[in-house]
Amino acid sequence: MADDLSSLINEVTDATLPDQEILIGKMLVQRDFEDVALLLESLPLEQRLETWNSIPVDKRIDVLVVMRRDPRESLLEEMSLNDLDALFENIEPDELVELSESLPTRIVARALQAMDSKQQKFFEVTQQYADEHAGRWINQGFLTLPQNAKVRDALRLLRRDIAKYIDAVFLVDRLGHFIAAVRVSAVIGAPDHVPLSDLDEDDFATITAEDDAFDSALKVQKSGFSALPVINAKGVLIGRLDIGTASEIVNEDYERKMMASAGMDEDEDLFSPVISSAKNRAVWLGINLLTAFAASWFIGLFEATLQQVVTLAVLMPIVASMGGIAGSQTLTLVIRGLALGQVSTANRKALLSKEVRVGGLNGVIWALVIGIVVAFWFSSPLIGLVISLAILMNIVSAAFVGVLIPVALDKLKLDPALSGSVILTTVTDIVGFVAFLGLGALILT
Repeated sequence: MADDLSSLINEVTDATLPDQEILIGKMLVQRDFEDVALLLESLPLEQRLETWNSIPVDKRIDVLVVMRRDPRESLLEEMSLNDLDALFENIEPDELVELSESLPTRIVARALQAMDSKQQKFFEVTQQYADEHAGRWINQGFLTLPQNAKVRDALRLLRRDIAKYIDAVFLVDRLGHFIAAVRVSAVIGAPDHVPLSDLDEDDFATITAEDDAFDSALKVQKSGFSALPVINAKGVLIGRLDIGTASEIVNEDYERKMMASAGMDEDEDLFSPVISSAKNRAVWLGINLLTAFAASWFIGLFEATLQQVVTLAVLMPIVASMGGIAGSQTLTLVIRGLALGQVSTANRKALLSKEVRVGGLNGVIWALVIGIVVAFWFSSPLIGLVISLAILMNIVSAAFVGVLIPVALDKLKLDPALSGSVILTTVTDIVGFVAFLGLGALILT
């Protein structure tokens, strides 16, 4: 995929405008909206605008919906109000929900005016929920029938043009409360006169609109259905969360955590303005500087030892690096476990014990290897002993804090992926330096 995208970028960049339109047109015919969006995000701003202008107006909404927020806004900011009016004239409610944060209030209002009352009501319902709630990401592409409907009614409904990810019919009462769901496969082949309630799924899972969007997305993925009904606090069916949207939520959460581990926003444009990018990254550089000063202060406590045994200064990076790698391995494992709900009060002690034992085993192995190498390198068994003990202590402590840090941050309702690595690096650096230089002061001086 990376090679294909790289070739596509080169092809679009080198092509004339008519050739660009032909190339993009072929992709749009195949409904490769995500590929076109990724292409636009990969182009510098000036070329992005040129390529954007070659996309037919009736296809632009499909591309915008799958783009990241920052590059999407870079395109919208360059469009006139008249062009925006034309662009959003026939937008669907769920598409408007996705784009509303990037649009001027006037355009959102104009888009709503062009919708019918049912679409307007659906948009208003989604706006009642925050981005982290499942109710924000519902769509209307579901099939419903009264709870007393029969197989013939479902078959008649299935003959219509239905949306993607339809494998069940939802049954509701006269007030719109969700009652049950019937698999389409159960309907096909059943006698026409059979009530659908006789074919319903036992304990069919539902999602409450206030539920966490990520947890709800995982629930859809594990359900065995293409979509699950979403109900409000009163039990009224307000929409569904389908497997396509669920996968997007999970992927975006993964990307957010990956970018957050470096102190960055997942929506940041690859070619965002220099000042904007610098400002977004400056905060975490400042935090890193504070942690570096803290580590340096601890090193300064052993200035006399370093002056006497200069060799220790040469070896210090090895101690810090081994602890950092060991800790990051544990940290990543625990963060994944927390995200999947695998880590609980019932198994934390067992997990901590296991990781400390893993750290102890690796610590012993690598302490011996590094100690032997250093002893021969500097012709000093004592220096080999010092670094061996320091490596062992740092790897074990790294495994210990690699479990405690994400668990503690999760308890404090803070994202472990966002700040866990920064805290871990600080702890392993300080423990490693203090252990190494402290042992050096005791044994070598």
